[in-house]
Amino acid sequence: MVPLRGCHRFAHLRLFSFLSMAASQQPGKTLLRPNPSPSPAGSAPKRSRTMATDAAAAAAAGPPASKGCPAMKAEFAKHAEYLNALNDKRERLVKASRDITMNSKKVIFQVHRISKVNKEEVLSKAENDLSAVVNQYIGKLVKELQGTDFWKLRRAYTFGVQEYVEAATLCRFCKTGTLLSLAEINASLLALSDKSVEPLQINVLDYLLGVADLSGELMRLAIGRISDGEVEYAKKICAFVRDIYRELTLVVPLMDDNSEMKKKMEVMLQSVVKIENACFSVHVRGSEYIPLLGSSADPYSFFGASDFDQ
Repeated sequence: MVPLRGCHRFAHLRLFSFLSMAASQQPGKTLLRPNPSPSPAGSAPKRSRTMATDAAAAAAAGPPASKGCPAMKAEFAKHAEYLNALNDKRERLVKASRDITMNSKKVIFQVHRISKVNKEEVLSKAENDLSAVVNQYIGKLVKELQGTDFWKLRRAYTFGVQEYVEAATLCRFCKTGTLLSLAEINASLLALSDKSVEPLQINVLDYLLGVADLSGELMRLAIGRISDGEVEYAKKICAFVRDIYRELTLVVPLMDDNSEMKKKMEVMLQSVVKIENACFSVHVRGSEYIPLLGSSADPYSFFGASDFDQ
């Protein structure tokens, strides 16, 4: 007859062998060995098994992170300070460019008020407004760009410069019938710059883009002059715009960044066609209605209805 203690130990061994066989048929699973029975009195107690998770995690993490090199931190701090200053300057240039654009448009609107009776007065006021744009707003632009790379920040102020070129060239054409050159524009800006640093100079690309925009304003001016009876002045505008378009068609293929210029050339061609059509219509049928424009003649005589009672 087997003792009771021996029967319990034999049952434990049979259960463990059965579970071991079941685990071997399912890979990836491990079997925990059951805790052994307490040792008899007088024998040394067995050490319990523990998982060394802390040691494994420490080995996987590697050595502790270093505190960093002070020289490297100082170097990147200097770069961050430079980029922050550059972004702040760009924002100020964008604000100055918006002011130049807005006030240059006011000069252009002033020029469009011109007529046969107030030409000198309107042009004088437009030139005074243009001088204010140079002294107040372009002066801010010059101060921000002194001692820096103009091309690096060009995209921040190019639209304002183009609008100023458009307004300045429009005033010059209405006064003298000629085109304001790039050298003359840059010469007028020298007084705003400090002599100890490189002065701000408008580049050729911005100048040509502004001249291309001039065609749209001259088209509006020509249509207005035709409605006021100044047909010869409109023909002069037509010849001037046609000459600019012809010269730009030779220059644009030589430009590296000419995607924006190509779009403006398409608009410029439309302006040339509109002026030519208006001048052609006036030349063909001008004898029918031009003498009546701006006069006190009988308005019904134009329709052949002067004999009717009014």
